[in-house]
Amino acid sequence: MPIYEKITRMAYDTELAYRIRKYLSRIPLIKVHERKMFGGLAFIVNDKMCVNASRENLMCRFDPLQTKELEVRKGFLPMTMKGKKHQGYCYVQPEGFKDEKDFEYWMNLCLKFNERAIKSK
Repeated sequence: MPIYEKITRMAYDTELAYRIRKYLSRIPLIKVHERKMFGGLAFIVNDKMCVNASRENLMCRFDPLQTKELEVRKGFLPMTMKGKKHQGYCYVQPEGFKDEKDFEYWMNLCLKFNERAIKSK
């Protein structure tokens, strides 16, 4: 595989990352760090992975008990890595968050779960 293909595959939408960053900057009393992971840019809120800009998609972390209600939403894709479906994580394609109201829905979903999420070791 040529080197430029590897770089492209690891890229994320910088406009989406900016949109996430801008949204999180308006939330009082949270600590946000950014880190490259999952082939994109993760936004770590209060030391827990919250949301990720993954290529052109949002990668969201949420309460796994909400999966049934979320999988019918526009743009929802289950998160599968190395053939394993990861509960409590999903990708949302751009049509699912293009509208500001939809974007806020996903961001609030992630932030709400982040309050209860367990920190990774």
